[in-house]
Amino acid sequence: MSQIPVEDQVAMTMNNDEIADATSESNPVDSCSDDFEFFTKIGLTKLQEPSLEHTIIKASFCTGIGDQSELAKKINIVAIHKNSHSSRSREARADSFQVFAKAVADKCGGDANLKYGWYGASRNEICEIVMHGFSWCNTAAGNRYSISLSPAKFAFDSVLSSEADENGLRHVLLCRVILGKQEVLTANSNQFHPTSPEFDSGVDDLSAPRKYIVWSVYMNTHILPSYVISIKTPCLIGSQGFLEANTIKPNSKWVRFPTLISMLSRFLEPSQIASLNKNYSDFREKKITRKQLIERMKEIAGHQAVAAIVDLFAKKKSLLRGQSLNFQLSIHNFLNKSTRMKVAAAAAAKAKQELQKAVDAEIGGL
Repeated sequence: MSQIPVEDQVAMTMNNDEIADATSESNPVDSCSDDFEFFTKIGLTKLQEPSLEHTIIKASFCTGIGDQSELAKKINIVAIHKNSHSSRSREARADSFQVFAKAVADKCGGDANLKYGWYGASRNEICEIVMHGFSWCNTAAGNRYSISLSPAKFAFDSVLSSEADENGLRHVLLCRVILGKQEVLTANSNQFHPTSPEFDSGVDDLSAPRKYIVWSVYMNTHILPSYVISIKTPCLIGSQGFLEANTIKPNSKWVRFPTLISMLSRFLEPSQIASLNKNYSDFREKKITRKQLIERMKEIAGHQAVAAIVDLFAKKKSLLRGQSLNFQLSIHNFLNKSTRMKVAAAAAAKAKQELQKAVDAEIGGL
């Protein structure tokens, strides 16, 4: 297996998860950008827009969003920064990635199954990952047992996992990933290592993967952060696409976090309740994301318990909506009946008046 400098590889055909060479040694970079001082301070270099490398990464991201779709048109790529692995620790991680890629390739008959994967998080978390590597304490797209990345053609999934900073920018990592031989993992799996030495990583679906899953034991040997893409979106982002501010309404079953915690507290241990409240407090203080909070609630209380309570409240809301509709229909019918009675009474009074006039005229003619 030839040694290819992975930090200089860029996917020309990301839509098919294929990898083509795009050597970037001669591509100009801008290492002095006041607007992105938080990235340049940790050794990332900003790619200049006319460069081939910038053009390829931008095209790859847009392909993962949907090329000429309405979603792609609403996203503005503000900057792309490259991880040049300038520090000794980062250079060591890059070398380690190469060693493990070769080892996996040797085990798998010459193919390490190298792919690109997207990872969305807060700016601070991305900086921490670039400087120190991944950690289960701050995973935005996984849990304590694994890291989940979105395949190249599903970049939008990583955008949903990202968080806007104080400037309204969102940031996503483009990483190289050693997948090797994959095994299917069920949703919310607590598996933290392969079921056998035969496997190297996990996936949600072998034929049409939406998630690449790397166990925590491999997260800093099998994942290599390569680029940071900073984007601006004019709207808030919801699970179904772009929505205007203050109009996000869940389309699926949902329940407020305080209500969910209150219901779960009825049968959990005091230590579990304290953990729930601590995580909710961290969420309120923006220390963790909404997705992280949900995942941790499932870990503490169990997926089935959380799902059962959400389902119960969804049915209750549906029943209340039905009762409200019946009440409104009853009022409508009552008002219609009342109106008909008033019309009938008015008609009867008028007829009585007409009859009285006719009687008076008849009497006056006598």
